[in-house]
Amino acid sequence: MISTRQSPQSVIRRKRDGEQLDTAAIGDVVAAVVDGTASEGQIAAFSMAVFFRGMVIDESVALTAAMRDSGTVLTWPLDQLRGPVIDKHSTGGVGDTVSLVLAPMLAACNAHVPMISGRGLGHTGGTLDKLESIPGYAIHPDKRRFMDTVVRTGCAIVGQSDELAPADRKFYAVRDVTATVESIPLITASILSKKLAAGLSALVMDIKVGNGAFASNMTAAETLATSIVRVGQQLNLNTTALLTDMNEPLGNTAGNALEVQSAIDYLTGRYRDKRLHTVVLALGVELLGMTGLASNPSVAHQRLQQVLDNGAAAERFEAMVAALGGPRDLLNAGQRRLPTAPCVRPVLAAHTGVVNTLDTRRLGEIVVQLGGGRLQIDDRVDPAVGLSSLPRVGQTFHAGDVLCQVHARDDAAATDAITVAQQAIVISETDVSVSGPVYRKVAA
Repeated sequence: MISTRQSPQSVIRRKRDGEQLDTAAIGDVVAAVVDGTASEGQIAAFSMAVFFRGMVIDESVALTAAMRDSGTVLTWPLDQLRGPVIDKHSTGGVGDTVSLVLAPMLAACNAHVPMISGRGLGHTGGTLDKLESIPGYAIHPDKRRFMDTVVRTGCAIVGQSDELAPADRKFYAVRDVTATVESIPLITASILSKKLAAGLSALVMDIKVGNGAFASNMTAAETLATSIVRVGQQLNLNTTALLTDMNEPLGNTAGNALEVQSAIDYLTGRYRDKRLHTVVLALGVELLGMTGLASNPSVAHQRLQQVLDNGAAAERFEAMVAALGGPRDLLNAGQRRLPTAPCVRPVLAAHTGVVNTLDTRRLGEIVVQLGGGRLQIDDRVDPAVGLSSLPRVGQTFHAGDVLCQVHARDDAAATDAITVAQQAIVISETDVSVSGPVYRKVAA
């Protein structure tokens, strides 16, 4: 029997030549990706064609819907839930542990958060890579375990299973190593297909902008935010976005196990980075307001702070980790449970002055070069390596002070990382102005 489906190469050719693809053509490509008819090279070629030619809103909606429908779309037992099914998503940054801390905070506020996350893309850290540094944590549980964890604990942060948005899994892996990450239609479809497959009622996006973000300027960030909000709304998902700063790492660590420990410290109150805290609360306030879990921003802020202060959010995080196979004592035993690097060396200030700028992308690339990210699809990630005690723009140092710490597998790798870090941390003699990390909201 002759197939009526359009071949991947014919659709690639049309998009390469600047044509607007119809819903059927986009659906045929996605189907070919899922059933293996499309090769890895064709996935890369389609992604590159979209990267250069772009997509109009109707194409983005069609691609997102096809990727959502490439697998199971979850439906939740509403009679067993305490509140709405919601989520947040970041477009990626360095030192960004928001997902790890906000999901349990929202759960403690009676929401349910089925967070389907991804691995690192390019220089940015991946939530799944971070969670995989926790011994025993099942990042790909079966559907029943995933849903049961969300119902019982209020949150579960996992990767895409074979059932949920399988087309996106294949696109995601290829985009990471073919320089097609920074495509607004592909980012939009990747994010929203997972979120729609999770059966959400509301989503808030954290759109990063700056030298460490895929959107390096405000225009690009606003374009991406508008794309995601418009496509989400057209597919009946209540979606808003916040534009936030990524001209410096969001937290004070970069690296998988290091960031998990930072999340533990945040939830338990041992240490809360101010910029991270500001972004976490802003996103949480937005979601509680969108879903009616708080009557106004002030009430939402108070509820989120309360579940941190009374330990309820930390308890939800530990319950989630245990439910998904991790240690039950992670909050108190994180430093013993999480992997650590054998070589830790300081990066020293060459002269006295104020941190003027941070090359955030380069700092993220240091983590990748140390082994904490991927250069090829099948690269193994070293969970222990990375950077800690990262400086802040505007912070004063004297010559010989420790700017940050490098966590490496060996001394040679540490030496290389120190050299690059000293170049990425720019110190000047004059003071600099420091702005807050949240810029503005984008809504439909």
